[in-house]
Amino acid sequence: MKLSRNWLKQYVRLYASAEELQRAITFLGFEVEGVVDTRFTPLEHVVVGEIKTRAKHPNADKLSVCTVDVGPAHGGVRTIVCGAHNCDPGHRVPVALPGAVLPGDFHIKQSKIRGQQSDGMMCAPDELGLGGEHAGLLILDPAAPVGAPLHEVLPEGDVIFDIEVTPNRPDVLCHLGLARELAAWLRYDIRFPEIRFRGETRGSRPDLLADISVQAPEDCPLYVGIAVAGVKVGPSPAWLQERLRAVGLRPINNLVDVGNYVMLELGQPLHVFDARKLGGRKLVVRRAGDGERLTTLDGKERELNASMLVIADETRPLVVAGIMGGLDAGVDETTTDIVLEAAYFRPQSIRATSRRLGLASDSSYRFERGVDPHGTREAAYRAIDLILETAGGTVVGPSFQVGGDRPWSREIQVGPAFIRERLGFHISDEDMREALQSLNLAIVGESEDRRGGPTWTVSIPSYRTDLDRPIDLVEEVLRIHGTDRVPAAPCVGPALADGDDDPVAVFNRRAAEYLVGQHFHEVVNYTLRSQRELTTWVSQAAAEELALANPFVDDQSHLRPTLVLGILDSLRLNQSRGVPAARLFETGRVFMELGGTVQECVAAGFVICHQPKERAWLGRPEPDFYSVKRQVAVLARQAGLELADADLAPVRGSFWGWQEGHSAAAGEMRDGWTARFGLMNLAMIRALGIEGKVWAGVIAILPQRLTGAAGRRRYRPFSLFPAALRDLALVVDAARPASDVRARLVAVAEAQATAAFRVEAVEVFDVYRGQGLPADKKSLAFALSFRSGERTLTDQEVNAAFAKIQQEIAADGSIVVRS
Repeated sequence: MKLSRNWLKQYVRLYASAEELQRAITFLGFEVEGVVDTRFTPLEHVVVGEIKTRAKHPNADKLSVCTVDVGPAHGGVRTIVCGAHNCDPGHRVPVALPGAVLPGDFHIKQSKIRGQQSDGMMCAPDELGLGGEHAGLLILDPAAPVGAPLHEVLPEGDVIFDIEVTPNRPDVLCHLGLARELAAWLRYDIRFPEIRFRGETRGSRPDLLADISVQAPEDCPLYVGIAVAGVKVGPSPAWLQERLRAVGLRPINNLVDVGNYVMLELGQPLHVFDARKLGGRKLVVRRAGDGERLTTLDGKERELNASMLVIADETRPLVVAGIMGGLDAGVDETTTDIVLEAAYFRPQSIRATSRRLGLASDSSYRFERGVDPHGTREAAYRAIDLILETAGGTVVGPSFQVGGDRPWSREIQVGPAFIRERLGFHISDEDMREALQSLNLAIVGESEDRRGGPTWTVSIPSYRTDLDRPIDLVEEVLRIHGTDRVPAAPCVGPALADGDDDPVAVFNRRAAEYLVGQHFHEVVNYTLRSQRELTTWVSQAAAEELALANPFVDDQSHLRPTLVLGILDSLRLNQSRGVPAARLFETGRVFMELGGTVQECVAAGFVICHQPKERAWLGRPEPDFYSVKRQVAVLARQAGLELADADLAPVRGSFWGWQEGHSAAAGEMRDGWTARFGLMNLAMIRALGIEGKVWAGVIAILPQRLTGAAGRRRYRPFSLFPAALRDLALVVDAARPASDVRARLVAVAEAQATAAFRVEAVEVFDVYRGQGLPADKKSLAFALSFRSGERTLTDQEVNAAFAKIQQEIAADGSIVVRS
């Protein structure tokens, strides 16, 4: 946003240099992206001259030979050769005399140009460092004294600061807002613009405005309409045009310019209607109809829908509320009667409409971030003052205000001891009090805390909606005290090894390192999803549990319960752009319902897309259920969990977007974690526009379950001696999980190991059903590995241990050793 130093000086004394003001704005917390100084730097030997005669150059078609009076002190009338098209007699122009040095180290001296003597140079604006195009001489005021130094007759000039305002500070999107900040920093008083109009009207003119109705009060809690009769449309006064041009706006006419001026002064967007163009002499704030059309001021026809707010008359929409007016409802040179609009619109509504239409404006920029509804009426009154001053007219009744100021009362309790504790250095109570009060944060009460120290009750003004916690006031004190005054101190803290870090950070880091090592690409998505997406992919219950109370936009209205939805968005984008990355993962937060409350969980998820038609000289093998199960098992292990210890349940239906019969779930949130993995629902994947089969896995864990996951890795020596291998086939019930049988075998084998050797591994390598076995039985073949760290094992000792394992594993009768 561009802000003018001259404009700011209307509200606060600014004796500081441009560099000092830039530093102040930066320390107040606003990034200065650029500074443009339009002030003229005095140049020696550059004076005001008056062109007396102009003749064609005898040796050049595009040059003129002029006589120019530069005053008796500078040699009187001089001959100067000029190539500008506007070097006409009578004009007073800047003249650089011999000896002058212009910007760019350009030295002026007497010279001959095409054989003609030239005693100086008449100057264009860019040649003097004033900017602009090289389109002719700079024409000065006819009253400028001939021979006077140029810097004495030029306008004062200005300094324009282009600053980046953070989204939580909409109060600074105007000159008065930044003036309040600078007044606090410089310890000066703020001067508010005088508002003379207080709502009085002369007579009643219902033929101009008969009624205002608001049919969508949830999106427009306050709407003010004031009629003015007998205005005269014309150019704005020079001072008003100068203010607007300084910040990059083009003056249009006095009525439109007043609206822009007040928006840039107070931060409240306004709109001016031509009263003659209001059908039925009514204004209606309503939602648009689906398919309704409006041609906006930029000349484009917009198709509206029922989610968009418009200002309409009795028959048609006139304005996209808070964003842009219609082409055929604005003021023009024939306008004589107007209606001024000042309103407060819900930021979420304006933001959603702006995004859907691809239409943004200075008004929408402010409404999206939130204007102060308690200043809406004052801004309207300020605009009426300026309209009467610049366009004349009479304020007539009836005036309308639909809705009212929303009650505002916010107080924060904070004590000096708390502020000092959070800052980490000493600031006196008096300095804190002065800093708060300079920002209009009045201390309205004082009490005693448990330690006997003072606790202040601080009243927050309505335009500072970003302040709602004691820590916010700590930041305000520090801003005004100055971050440059924070005393130097050594940073003291414990050195953290990987095992000492926060368990959530450790899990995210380890999960990402593992998946990157498995050739996955990391993606990052927002934690917010749309209601329709959750209803379709998860459940209606989840959509109700995870809805935000006050969403910014409709497509980011719910907390996400799974990472898979965002990863699928990235996969679809990759396919649409021809990007081959099809193995994607994400770590982050998801939200689950547990015991009637929404719990924040740490999660990791991935997708693998297989496209059989992919053109490659060597195709990748197609993933399957077991390959994604293995990835989830490793992720669970990073969190200190064993997937093999959990019961797997097949997913029924398309719940959470999984393909029935090809996916499974493990764990429950009541146990602190849950996982799902397998094939994604084929029909739903196709409906998203994704080609190929998609396999996925996701695990979500309550943070408190991760406390044991951050232990340090410790070195364990490995053996240099060969392993002794034995195979064992076990017959069990067909429904019994192989993981259960393996766990039993591992326990038996480890119990039979001696101090001389250990059981290094127990792995399934075959499953058999068929001839030779009952129909309700299956055979599981395991490979057992024995190893010693000190010597090569003998067959005799290994066979003895193996025999005991066979005997023990079959002891309870549920497992039979197959011979």
